[in-house]
Amino acid sequence: MARVVRGLPARRRALLAVDGIGASGKSTFAAALAGHVRTRPVVLLHADDFFHPAAVRHARGRFSPEGFWLDTYDYDALVSWALGPLCRGGTGLYRRASFDRDTGAATCPDVEQAPEDALVVVEGTFLHRDELATFWDASVYLDVPTDVAERRMRQRGGLDEQLADALLARYAGAQRLYLAHARPWERASVVVDNTDPTAPAVIAPARAHAAR
Repeated sequence: MARVVRGLPARRRALLAVDGIGASGKSTFAAALAGHVRTRPVVLLHADDFFHPAAVRHARGRFSPEGFWLDTYDYDALVSWALGPLCRGGTGLYRRASFDRDTGAATCPDVEQAPEDALVVVEGTFLHRDELATFWDASVYLDVPTDVAERRMRQRGGLDEQLADALLARYAGAQRLYLAHARPWERASVVVDNTDPTAPAVIAPARAHAAR
């Protein structure tokens, strides 16, 4: 990863995506990566802060895999409020969220100014889909087996078992749609096997669990 960061443009803002299925360790990995960068300022953004409201997310049904794949994220807001301003040629004036996960409502935070040489780390699911793939100066795909990710999600708890089954089926179906459409392990600059988050390992794209 140090090589990837060193290879990014140093005299302008650079965008680095950390992608992966749910519970692949994206948030932890992105935070650790951001914390290890000492040579430039870092802006850390979370795609989950650009959700659509529930009425849009669940318009095809609360348990629809297609609905999760197509309707979860407000890509217009993510691009116009964050990625567009932060990418090459942008103003650097961005908002870090359009959705408040605590209240479940839309939000409009204050505009912030990113330093001209900032490394912008964006973590989230579906970051290699067509609408977003061209924004990244580099990207990481965190690869974990689906059964490992599901076990991690269940361990988070808080849901009735029957409801958890339905939600996980929705999520797994959406991930299959994403993997089939975008093949993110092929688009990523680096694929990292994060099955053991204490020992992440760079692997060849062909060895990715997602490719099997």
